[in-house]
Amino acid sequence: MKKQISTALIAVLATLGTLGVFSFKPAPDNGPVTPVIYQYKQITAVESIVPGGAGRSRILTTDDSGQMIEKDLKNFYSLVGINFDNISNNDRAIVDRINYYSEQGWELTQVVTSGNQQMSNGNSSGGIFITRYIFRKAK
Repeated sequence: MKKQISTALIAVLATLGTLGVFSFKPAPDNGPVTPVIYQYKQITAVESIVPGGAGRSRILTTDDSGQMIEKDLKNFYSLVGINFDNISNNDRAIVDRINYYSEQGWELTQVVTSGNQQMSNGNSSGGIFITRYIFRKAK
């Protein structure tokens, strides 16, 4: 019985010793790491909160040749107040644009919302929301 305990103890110590030796083995040197270079693209959603639907809402994108591409969005308000169908349509249009760029290999990395920019006429009943979607793709 003592011999079996001694043999088991030796086996456990040998296993722990072997694991200890290999756990401190240095990682192989694969040479210097080359940083990934990215190109970036931004789309901007401008959504009007002017009552009565008098504002202008758009998705703005600049293509590779520097030309601005505009897509109309619906205003948040109609003549009777907030219009949830318009908000839903805007959500769909923005997600469609995000999916389009994702299919082209772009990765959405950041979303920045500027919040409500009040109109300068002193009236607090209107303004715009500006949201920027920043994409990147490895060159």
